[in-house]
Parts: sequence; structure tokens; C-alpha cells
Amino acid sequence: MVRRMKIEDVPYVAQIERQCFSTPWSEQSLMKYADGKDSLFCVVEVNGVIAGYAGMYYVYPEADITNVAILNDYRGCGYAKALLEHMLRVSGESGITEFTLEVRKSNTTAIKLYEKFGFVSEGIRKNFYDAPKEDAVIMWKRCN
Repeated sequence: MVRRMKIEDVPYVAQIERQCFSTPWSEQSLMKYADGKDSLFCVVEVNGVIAGYAGMYYVYPEADITNVAILNDYRGCGYAKALLEHMLRVSGESGITEFTLEVRKSNTTAIKLYEKFGFVSEGIRKNFYDAPKEDAVIMWKRCN
């Protein structure tokens, strides 16, 4: 089940951050977005376990997808797809018509998923990521 992130979800989401990213967001950073009016952060819950989350900031009419993360034990089950479907639909209903994101150049699994949703590569950000240093692919989806 995909739903909006609540304040009580933040410790679990922070744990996902630590497992999935070399430079994870802090609980304090995530807390700011639990009830944000200019953001949408959602979790996917499976049998009572928060298996993953995704977030985006709104700068109307655009949204910047910040993170999509799934715990290792739940990868390959369609949960990232479910999160993206939900977030794109809800954001579209709120008037968002353009979406952007950065993804590690080596993360071909994520790139393929984003392409299935209509995202296209429009550039490279050199050395965008740390630990390890890596370029980011800039992707856009325009709905207008």
C-alpha cells in the first residue's frame, strides 16, 4: 500500500536512507517534508513494514524527484513502480506537468524504470554524487 509519509514513519525512512545511500538524509531533514505543502513524500508499506519511500519537491508547475529507495529484501517486487505511479498521479492532479530527477549513471535498473514512465535523458551532471564520485543523468518527463 502506498500512502503519504507521516511523522511517525520518519525513523523507518531514515533507516532506508542509511541502507540505500552513501550520503543519507538525516531524520531532521526528512521530518521537514512529512507534512510539506510544497512536497510529496510517500512510503510503500508491505505487511506492516515500510519497504521503501520516494519524495519530490514542488516548484509549480514542476516537481523534482529527490529520492526513490527500496529496502534490499523488497527490490524487484514492483514497489518503486507503485510509488512512482502514485506520486505522478497525485502530483498531476495538483497541477504538476513536468518532473525531473537525477540518477547515478551506473544505476541502469532505475534509468530503465524511469524510461518506462516516459522520462528521457537530457544531460549529465559531472561528479554530482559522492562516495563514490559519479556523474548523474538528468531526466525529464513533460506532460504538457
